[in-house]
Amino acid sequence: MVLDPLTIGMLVILAVLIFFMFRNSRKRRAQMEELQTKMVPGARVMTNFGLFGTLQSVDEVSNEAQLEIAPGTVITVHRQTLAKVVDEIAEGEPRSVEEAMAIAEREQAEREAAAAAQVDSTLAEPEFGERADEEPTKPARRTTRKPAGEQPTAE
Repeated sequence: MVLDPLTIGMLVILAVLIFFMFRNSRKRRAQMEELQTKMVPGARVMTNFGLFGTLQSVDEVSNEAQLEIAPGTVITVHRQTLAKVVDEIAEGEPRSVEEAMAIAEREQAEREAAAAAQVDSTLAEPEFGERADEEPTKPARRTTRKPAGEQPTAE
């Protein structure tokens, strides 16, 4: 049996693909186990379809979970629809896009104010590579044309 370079290359690629398949399945399994340890009654969870609620109970046999989505409103969903456990938001983190935009705009205004204060303190000569505010006067160009008011002379 002769192994040419093409066959060796294909076998190496096949081995790499198999390695990554096993690695990804282990990662996925570890993530699922971590999720299952966090899925305890009383945890705040989100389903695959975006419904938030508090986990009341999980039935392993029938693969059902009961969520309380509002005080007194309990729904039953399939256990596999529970996508993730929602961690409480830390103090100071934005809870919405509007809040995040307001924080970003406030930070931008602070940066602009700091830059303006720095510009006011450095009104001296421009640094190397900076543009000066005033344009230097350009020397007049020499032209070979005669001014428009003069008539050509016929000789």
